[in-house]
Amino acid sequence: MQVYNTLERKLVPLEIDDRPVSIYVCGPTVQSEPHLGHGRSAVAFDVLRRYLAWLGHEVAFVRNVTDVDDKIIARANDLGTTTEAVPADAYDAFSTAYALLGNLAPTHEPRATEHIPEMVALIEELIETGHAYPSGGDVYFAVRSFGRYGALSRHELDDLRAGDRIEPGDKKRDPLDFALWKASKPGEPSWDSPWGQGRPGWHIECSAMAVKYLDQPIDIHAGGTDLIFPHHENELAQSEASTDVPFVRYWLHNGMLNLGGEKMAKSTGHVVTLLESLDTWDPAAVRLFYLRTHYRKPLEFSKAALDDAAASLERLRSFRRRIEGPIEAEPDADALAAFRSSMDMDLDVAGALAVIFDVVRRGNASIDDGVRPEALIGAFDEMVDVLGIDIATDTGDPIDAAGIAADLGLSATSIDEIVAHRDRAREARDWVVADQIRDRLAADGITIEDGVDGTRWHRS
Repeated sequence: MQVYNTLERKLVPLEIDDRPVSIYVCGPTVQSEPHLGHGRSAVAFDVLRRYLAWLGHEVAFVRNVTDVDDKIIARANDLGTTTEAVPADAYDAFSTAYALLGNLAPTHEPRATEHIPEMVALIEELIETGHAYPSGGDVYFAVRSFGRYGALSRHELDDLRAGDRIEPGDKKRDPLDFALWKASKPGEPSWDSPWGQGRPGWHIECSAMAVKYLDQPIDIHAGGTDLIFPHHENELAQSEASTDVPFVRYWLHNGMLNLGGEKMAKSTGHVVTLLESLDTWDPAAVRLFYLRTHYRKPLEFSKAALDDAAASLERLRSFRRRIEGPIEAEPDADALAAFRSSMDMDLDVAGALAVIFDVVRRGNASIDDGVRPEALIGAFDEMVDVLGIDIATDTGDPIDAAGIAADLGLSATSIDEIVAHRDRAREARDWVVADQIRDRLAADGITIEDGVDGTRWHRS
């Protein structure tokens, strides 16, 4: 398999041995509900995870939650609420949206506020090795102490200026230095540290959480292209400065989702919310909309494009409805080989979809001729599962998801949302609530299956 490694700026072989593959994806800063751009990144790397698992690899998939940050504090102040309430509400929105999109639950989903000791320890190591220094209650990373700074983003230090995505500050020795720890201000969340009350900087959060759950070097670190600088550059610098061991083997970045030619961004309000889109269009159609454009390329939002994705989804479902009963034949080997050939070329999902639709064309022709194309159906089922596209067609009685949710005291309108509530209860080790949800779903003929790759449900 070939992947485009941002560090090398070229396609390179993804060399993975027999040990579990480690993937770290920068998750959301939970200051408000997600927009469509967040969904694209989540889907892109969910497909990567699914594909590696299909190839036979065990995958450890970590996606963090940034629940303390300048933006969260500002949002709480604007709303007149707490810095605990803002991330809690936003996290629920993200979790619901990701579940609706069909993304597998991460192996670990660490929250920044639950890993302050690890961050403090990492900062202490950086101070001891001469790569960081305390100053007036803050602690800064000394950028010029790390000779490889700029390797990921291809920025030259002398070309960077304070103000060019560089935090200003009069406590710094150098304008390029960035904060690892920030002294507390009145009304802000804070924690004890050797440098006084304060909170971590954004960049140190990911470094500490990544190495907590994954061995360094991490195989794959992924996120949007907007994170390459300064976030990922700073992650790389502080992680390697503390250990002198490579931080990441492969850096993968998805292109931005644009609206009217401009990047969607919470900071500007230039967004289309993800939950609204998932309410307007079938979530599987939204997922297909993402997948039809290569993950590294920019993607332009339009209602026409989503409507077209919905029509393509119905074509897939219409084909699958034509064959009932179990599939006993081995999947068509040629179709799977063509599918793999596309996916092996840096996740060329568009090419893989072309293979799937060719199978649909040939399968429909076979059915029209009175021949049951079991091998093609087998390949079809396997390929759409790898891509996470829900082509299930429910011919049973409608499920009263809202009624079930009301009985459970939940705010939900779909079974996926109810299952997401149960997943969060399990994560919190609230087994009573988790069992209540499972039993209530079972009463309506819905079976829950918990597996290493996440939770699935189906009619009994």
